Amino acid sequence: MVWLVAALVLLWVAWGPAVLVVAAAALCVPRIRWWVQDQARVSRRVVAWSTGAVAVLVAVVVVVPDGRLPIPPAPGAWAGPAYVGRPALPHAVVAAEVPQNPHRSAGAAVARPGPLGLQPEVETSWFGLQHCSRLELTSTEVLVALCADRSGPSLRLVDPDTLRPTASHDLPAGSEDDACAGDALYLDSADRAVVATTDRRVQAVRTASAQGEPELATDTTWDLRPYVPYGDCLVALAPDWAGRTWWASRQGLVGTIAHDTGEVRVIDLGEDVRRGLTTDEGGAVYVVTDESLQRLSAGPDGMPTVAWRTAYDGTSGSAPVLVDGGAVAITDTVDSRLGVLFVARDGGRAICRQPVFEKGEGASESPLAPLGGGVVVTNNHDYSSPRSTMLGFTSSPGIVRVDLVDGACVERWTSDAVSPSSGVTPSWPNGLVYAWTKRPALSGVSAWYLTALDTDSGRSWWSVRTGTGLLAGSDHSEITIGPDGSAWLGTLAGLVRVTDRS
Repeated sequence: MVWLVAALVLLWVAWGPAVLVVAAAALCVPRIRWWVQDQARVSRRVVAWSTGAVAVLVAVVVVVPDGRLPIPPAPGAWAGPAYVGRPALPHAVVAAEVPQNPHRSAGAAVARPGPLGLQPEVETSWFGLQHCSRLELTSTEVLVALCADRSGPSLRLVDPDTLRPTASHDLPAGSEDDACAGDALYLDSADRAVVATTDRRVQAVRTASAQGEPELATDTTWDLRPYVPYGDCLVALAPDWAGRTWWASRQGLVGTIAHDTGEVRVIDLGEDVRRGLTTDEGGAVYVVTDESLQRLSAGPDGMPTVAWRTAYDGTSGSAPVLVDGGAVAITDTVDSRLGVLFVARDGGRAICRQPVFEKGEGASESPLAPLGGGVVVTNNHDYSSPRSTMLGFTSSPGIVRVDLVDGACVERWTSDAVSPSSGVTPSWPNGLVYAWTKRPALSGVSAWYLTALDTDSGRSWWSVRTGTGLLAGSDHSEITIGPDGSAWLGTLAGLVRVTDRS
């Protein structure tokens, strides 16, 4: 009986849920079922010892500190390829240089070269059931992760070499409303994590001590509760080029915080806001509401004012993205069809709109990826939660590049890759966009991959498996490119890093 159980477990680990289905079908044969029952009667002591060993193993795992173990894989290690494709040939994206906001840490992520697929190595770090949805890198290349579990959100510092947490800072407990989950975060020029809390405050948390050691401690707190009423929440933060912090609330309040005086100014747009803010070097701030795209600016006293408002049809699922040619792009849905809308930054004129994907089969809740004069949009249709991608199921396929050319929209390419919720992240020096993808599998195995697509053609250069099962899913986390050429992502159970082999 022992050898039978061991063989069944090994087959299950190798091939996934399909093995259990075959085993259950075999038990429907009376002669096999009787034989298994006879074996079980004489092996109860072995079963008891095995159960005890499993319980001890689980207890050991529970007490091991976060980051000391890899994320446990689900069964199905042999059910799909570990790596497909071949290394990419780097070619830079032709685009205007992205100016560096002097009040943000480090440089623009799009300017970093990511992995090329040269025998890529995958490392994981298990944080229990913590989902790290936002990742940022300090100027000293320390990873700052905004994570959350049932006990609430927290900031964590992670050593980029060992993938182990070096400091933690608890934030106020989260909200049951997903739109108020508290994932607004950026790093300022002093490497402080500026984060919106779920109790309507903004904290500036330093990430290093005076001696340069990893540390998370609150430097300053700006209380916005006198301005943001109970029942509302903060959904977006961004610094402008003058050093103010701009914020937006779910119910359409938009304001500024002067760091030197702490003075807060606020305006009510009267329209719900669900996405992030975008700022440019001219002092403009772009916000997309449920009804319009608006450009704002701050007066001498920091009071926000609306420069223009452009209404659009349907709803938008992305934050504004700046593109070459003086335009800003968002997504919208009109007559059940997703599209990319380009608007002139100087006056708010709608330039053009390009429908993408088929009618009724397209939706996006992921950020647009900027590629100079165009953007890449990812299809999230049919994704509702991590459970919707269990047992080999996937969401609808589709990744599309749309360019703005001579005042007209051009759909440059379409890929059939499936990226359920994470969108894509570009690497301009390599000419690649990285997607967290999943392949449908009749075997019931949920295998996740980091996939590199060519920015010129949409061709998939390579994919490397990063994990299997529910814990390997991302649920709207964004891929982050590190200065060392690595690609990072927070899963439902920790962190994943993919690097080219040295």
